[in-house]
Amino acid sequence: MDLQRISALFEQRRAGHTLPQALYTEAESFDFDMAAIYGQSWLMAGMECELPKAGSYISMMVGKWPVVITRDKEGTIRAFHNSCRHRGSMICALGSGTTPKLVCPYHRWTYDLDGSLFAAGRMDSSFDKSEHGLKPVAIECISGTIFICLSDTPPPIDDFRAKLTEYAAPHNLTQSKLAYESVLVENANWKLVMENARECYHCSTGHPELSKTFPVGMSKHFDSGHDARVMGFEAQMDALGLPQTPVEGHYWQIARFALNEGCVSISGDGKHLSKKLMCEANGGDIGSMRWAVDPHCFVHCTADHVFMFSAMPVGPNETHVTGKWYVHKDAVEGVDYDVEKLIALWTVTNLEDKALAENNQLGVNSLGYTPGPYSQEAEMLAQRFTDYYCDKARGYIATHGKG
Repeated sequence: MDLQRISALFEQRRAGHTLPQALYTEAESFDFDMAAIYGQSWLMAGMECELPKAGSYISMMVGKWPVVITRDKEGTIRAFHNSCRHRGSMICALGSGTTPKLVCPYHRWTYDLDGSLFAAGRMDSSFDKSEHGLKPVAIECISGTIFICLSDTPPPIDDFRAKLTEYAAPHNLTQSKLAYESVLVENANWKLVMENARECYHCSTGHPELSKTFPVGMSKHFDSGHDARVMGFEAQMDALGLPQTPVEGHYWQIARFALNEGCVSISGDGKHLSKKLMCEANGGDIGSMRWAVDPHCFVHCTADHVFMFSAMPVGPNETHVTGKWYVHKDAVEGVDYDVEKLIALWTVTNLEDKALAENNQLGVNSLGYTPGPYSQEAEMLAQRFTDYYCDKARGYIATHGKG
C-alpha cells in the first residue's frame, strides 16, 4: 500500500463531511481498511450460546482472513487463525458444528480444541509438535458475548467490558440461544453500509415498517431532548435499576432508550415476539438496550429477543451483512415464538437498507461526486462513525509510516 497516498486522501476530508471518493471505491483503500481498521479492532463474533458444549466451533471470515472459535474440553472459549501450521490450508469449513478435534482436510494434521497440535503423520523424528499449535486470536467474552481482535496489540477494552457487563446484566444473555441467522450480500462499500446503519435521517421514508415501533425522529437513538414521555421512561428505568444513561468510548456506545408509545418490542406491531422473556422487569416493557461497536456492528436487546447486525467487507464494493436473532434458551419454536414473525421486521429493514446502500454506491461512483455535509440534527452518529474511521486510520498511518 502507498500509505503516503492514503494519508493524502484523509487530509482531503473536510470536518463534518463524508469521505473522498477513493476511500469508497478503490481496491487500495479496501486493502488499507482491512489492515488498519478490521485488522486492528475488536469485532463481535456472536454469542457464547452459539458454542453450547465442548467441541462446538464457529468458523468465520473477517474479510479475507479465516478465524475459528472453539469451546474446549474445559469449557473455555478460544479463537485461532483458521490456518494449518503445515502448509496453511483452512482447517474448518465456514459454518458451525461440533467436533472432538480440528482436522486439516489436506494432510490430516490434527489439533486439540485448545489449539495444540495433537498429531502430524510422517514428520521427522526431530519434529516438535509443541512448536506448531494454531496461532491464537485475542478473544474477550463479556456477559455472554464474544469479541475477537486479530491484532497482536488489541485496543483497550476494559471500559467497554465494564459498561456492557452493567447494561447487559438484566438481559441474561448467557441464557439465550440463536434462533436464526441470515447473510445479505450488499454491493456497496462497507463504510456506506455502516454510515447508513448509524443514522435514521432516512428512516421515516426508507423504513415505514421500522418507524412504527422505533423512534426514528431522534437526533441520536438515545437522546430524549424535552420529550416528557421519554424522560418519564428514563426515570422509570432508573427506579427499576435498569441502566439507561448513554455512555460511550472511542469505538463504542451503549444506552437504553424508549420505543414508540405503546410498544414493548422492535416488531411489526410493537408486541413481544417471544412469550418467554429474557428480561421480566416491568412486565417486559423496558425499551431497547442498544450497543454499537465500530467498525461493524450494532445490537438491540428488548425484553423478548436480541438482534445483532454485523457488516463484514469482502471487496471494495461488496459487504456481507449478517443478522442474528436470539431468544431465551427455553423458548420453544412454534410455541413461544414463530421464526418468520421473529425475523420479519429486521429482514425487510435490511433489504431496504441494501437498496439504499447500493444506490448510494452508484452515486458515489459518479464523476460528479463531491463529499457532502452531515446533518448535525439527524446524522450525528453517522458523522461519529466517519470521525472514528479517520482517527483510527490516521493512527495506523502514524504507527506504520508514510512511505
